Amino acid sequence: MKRFFLLVALALPLTLCAEVTVPPLFSDHAVLQKTSKVPVWGKAAPGEAVTVSIAGTSATATADAKGAWQALLDLSTKDSGPYDLTIQGAAGTKAIVATDVLIGEVWIASGQSNMEFDLKSSTGAAEEIAASANPKFRQFLVKKKLSPVPLDTVEGSWVVAGPDTARSFTAVGYYFSRKLQKELNVPIGLIHTSWGGTPIEGWTRKGALDTVPDLKEGADKSIAAFSEHPALAKAYEETLQAWEQQYNRALPLPADISSFTGASVTVTPEAGWKPVKLPGALAPTGLPDRGAIWLRRVVTLSAADAAYRGAVDCGPIPGFETVYWNGERLAGTTPADGGVAGNRHLYIDGKVKLQPGDGILAIRLAIPLGGAAIPNYIRWGNLDLAGEWQAKVEKELPPPSPEAKDAFPPLLPKAPRDINVASHLYNGMIAPLIPYAIRGTIWYQGESNAGRAFQYRTAFPLMISDWRTQWGEGDFPFYFCQLANYQTRATVPGDSDWAELREAQAMTLSLPNTGMAVLVDVGDEDDIHPRDKKTPGERLAAVALANTYGRSVPFVGPTYDSMAVEGAAVRIRFAHADGGLVAKPFPTDYAPKSMTPELRKPLVRNMLQSQLEGFALCGDDHKWFWGEATIDGESVVVRSKEVPNPVAVRYAWANNPLCNLYNGAGFPALPFRSDEFPGVTEKAKF
Repeated sequence: MKRFFLLVALALPLTLCAEVTVPPLFSDHAVLQKTSKVPVWGKAAPGEAVTVSIAGTSATATADAKGAWQALLDLSTKDSGPYDLTIQGAAGTKAIVATDVLIGEVWIASGQSNMEFDLKSSTGAAEEIAASANPKFRQFLVKKKLSPVPLDTVEGSWVVAGPDTARSFTAVGYYFSRKLQKELNVPIGLIHTSWGGTPIEGWTRKGALDTVPDLKEGADKSIAAFSEHPALAKAYEETLQAWEQQYNRALPLPADISSFTGASVTVTPEAGWKPVKLPGALAPTGLPDRGAIWLRRVVTLSAADAAYRGAVDCGPIPGFETVYWNGERLAGTTPADGGVAGNRHLYIDGKVKLQPGDGILAIRLAIPLGGAAIPNYIRWGNLDLAGEWQAKVEKELPPPSPEAKDAFPPLLPKAPRDINVASHLYNGMIAPLIPYAIRGTIWYQGESNAGRAFQYRTAFPLMISDWRTQWGEGDFPFYFCQLANYQTRATVPGDSDWAELREAQAMTLSLPNTGMAVLVDVGDEDDIHPRDKKTPGERLAAVALANTYGRSVPFVGPTYDSMAVEGAAVRIRFAHADGGLVAKPFPTDYAPKSMTPELRKPLVRNMLQSQLEGFALCGDDHKWFWGEATIDGESVVVRSKEVPNPVAVRYAWANNPLCNLYNGAGFPALPFRSDEFPGVTEKAKF
């Protein structure tokens, strides 16, 4: 009997005094939302009572059978602080104390690379960072994490804004928060959770995708392809190795690659190097059509190139390739990957240190059958690498026998990149944030969905609605950036996938409590990441100030309302013509890249005599022509001599439109079309 009581006594401390834990969201320098229901949650021993206290108020919760607990605080009447947040478990256990906690406004900042883009890389960064000390503005950066199932915690910490920290803040989120704080004089907490190059389906819960048949089908395929590819690739590698052995066509990587990739290599004809023009086939230049062949050239990286990292892109190579930077492997497609039957989009290894300046980019082609080439294009991020390269043969293979050619295992389809798999981003970087009390969300994403813009009409509002459902805070504000202008300007009007994506974003405004920052005037022709992040951040802030905080401020540009045909002309009426419609003057030149503003091109207009650019008309034949457009009060009149009987009008309908309609408050007009003609992305599916 004594032994029984001893065992019970020993067990009691384990049950009653188990360590209480909370996610890193509840840590030093945190910002809690000023509202009546602020959840604080964590883990404890099953049945353990946990008390949470701050600013003279407290709440108690009891851990369930799995050890999960959640307490609700009422902070609606509390001052901003700072305070200590105390989480106390059972008697005798050590309390968790988070210091310097503020009560204010909390926003989530999410999306892909233009939200991830940091302050130090943006226009005017040096001056802004120097003046960034702000004890009432903090950011929590969510560590990147992918997961096939929803996680219950994230990695990260709250960081107070200042010259040593703000440089790494999301630039759009920084300018958004700074503007809000200036106007509202309250603490701002920004939870930054974004990842470059990601599609919206990755940020959407699987259960939500399952409610839409074509999204469910695409999600199921992406998950299956991702999970099945390792086994398929392993089997492929084994099959290829057997084929290589049988037909004596192995191309193993040499033990020492420095003679091909090193900076001190003598690159001369006497050393076996031969100049070649890429893209293109190698055989016409006198090089082998099959075997192992090295290509190299000097590439100059700007500071922005080194920071962006990007990917090496080229067309469908009929074999395998490995890419090196100064002798370090950047990326590649190997037999262990199962090859890739299609274009190569080679994301570089994040462990490789890239520095601005000159370096050696080398590519090893391993072509077992024939057709050695970089066939269509070769780029590294924003760098076009077409031009002269140097090539050297490592090993030439003889033509394959008919038997070898017939037995060659074909390359496998490309496996989905991990960040493109449905719901994996949601599971790892959104689900663990729920139900942290927030005021709303700002979002900058869509570039990765431009090829499936029509489907985005469904996917984007689906994601927003489901986030709101999962948070359980009602229709919290969700404000987003419309895609900025990008790529070469079109000289004739026509269709555009980016325009269709912008349209899908604008259609999402039909959801309650949404708003959009139009950015068709802040993008770059040659860079998908424009450096001006102040304009997007402050335009989002204007939306929030007007719609969330009730400030009487303009927040949007002229918005298409209706059109009427008047003989050979079309009259377009607009809402939100605050201060009247304005034709903004054009500069004489522009910078294709805002990171190199000194490199400029002359601006060539499409309709030199027109007051407004960017309007196009068509008749029953659906052939589009630029229109001559004039402001007439709160409407615009458009006509074209090529379209005597217009039936439809479009504005700024292009990847990179030349357009200049604004309102007196300085906001650009929203791109629009009056027609519902079939688009170029209607059949594209996830």
